[in-house]
Amino acid sequence: MLLTDRTAALAVLTVLLVVVFSALGRAGHLFAEFDAPYMVSSLQSLVPVALLALAEMFVIISGYSGIDLSVGAIVSLTGMLFGYLVQGAGVPLVAAVLCTVIVGGMLGAVNGVLVGYLRFPPLIATLATQYAYASIAMVVSGSAPISGDKITAANATLTGRVEVFGLMFPTQVLTILVPSVVISWLLLDRLTWGRSLLAVGTNATAARYAAQNVRAIRGSSYLVSGLLCGLAAVVNVAQYASARPDAGTAGNGMALTAITIAALGGVLIQGGYGRVSGVVMAAVLITWLNAGLLISMEGSAGSRSQLLALGAVLICSILINSYAARRYRLRS
Repeated sequence: MLLTDRTAALAVLTVLLVVVFSALGRAGHLFAEFDAPYMVSSLQSLVPVALLALAEMFVIISGYSGIDLSVGAIVSLTGMLFGYLVQGAGVPLVAAVLCTVIVGGMLGAVNGVLVGYLRFPPLIATLATQYAYASIAMVVSGSAPISGDKITAANATLTGRVEVFGLMFPTQVLTILVPSVVISWLLLDRLTWGRSLLAVGTNATAARYAAQNVRAIRGSSYLVSGLLCGLAAVVNVAQYASARPDAGTAGNGMALTAITIAALGGVLIQGGYGRVSGVVMAAVLITWLNAGLLISMEGSAGSRSQLLALGAVLICSILINSYAARRYRLRS
C-alpha cells in the first residue's frame, strides 16, 4: 500500500509540476519554454543524483539511523581517480570505469566496517570519512581539476545524445541509469540479500534471531552505496569533461539532494522500507522542479531557490513518511 500510494502521488505531483511550468512558459512568465525538449535535456542532471539517491536508499533501509554523508566526497575522490586513469595514465575507458566503480565500493566498504562491525553511529562514521575523502581528493590533485583531450573523448562516448521518439535523450540515461535502476530493483526486491536488508532495517534483533548476519548485511549496504557513488563520479566527470576535486562537495554538496530524493521517494528514515520506483520517481520530480526554478528567476536566483525548495521538500517528505509509517503500522 505504501509503495502504490507514494509512487502514484509522486506521479501526480510530477504531472502537475509539468502542467504548471508549461503554462507559465507559454504565458511568457519564464525565461525559456518549459517544453518537451527542455525537459528531456534537463534529464542529464538526473543521472548522478538518481544514482546517489539509490545509494542513500540502501544505506537508510539498513536501519541504525543509517544516512551516508560521505557520498559527495566519494564522488569527488573517485572522480579524480577516473580523470587520472583516463587522462594521465591512458587507461582504456571501460577499464577506467570498472576501476573507479570498484574503488568507490572499497571506500563505501570502509563505512560499512565502521558502522556494521565497529558499531560507529552512521552520521559520525560517514561525517569522518567525508572529511577524509574530500581532503584526500584535494591533496592528491593539488586542488586542481583534471581535463584534456582524452576526458573530452570520454564525454562524447558516455554522455552523447540519442534520438528517441523524435527527442534527443541524454545517452547516460539509457546506458547507465536504466541498467542501474534495474539492478538495484533486482538486489532489493528479488534477491535474498535485499529481503535480509529489509529485515535487518526493520528489526535487527529479530533478524539476528532468524540467523541473519546483521553486521555483514548492514555493512554491505555501504559497499553497494560506494559502488553507485563511483558510477555517479564517472557520469559527473564525463558530463563536465573535467574531474574536479570538489565535484561532490562544492556548495552544499550532493548528499543533501540524494537524502531528500530518497526520503521523498518513500524510504523510511527509521529503516526497513524503501522502493526503487519511488526513489526514481522522486528523482525525476526534483530534477524537473530544479529545471523549472532555473528558468523562473533572473541570474543566480533560480539556482539559489533550488536549495530552499530542497529544504522544504525534505521536511515535507519526512513528515509524510512518518505519517504513512504510523498508518501502515495501525493497519497491520
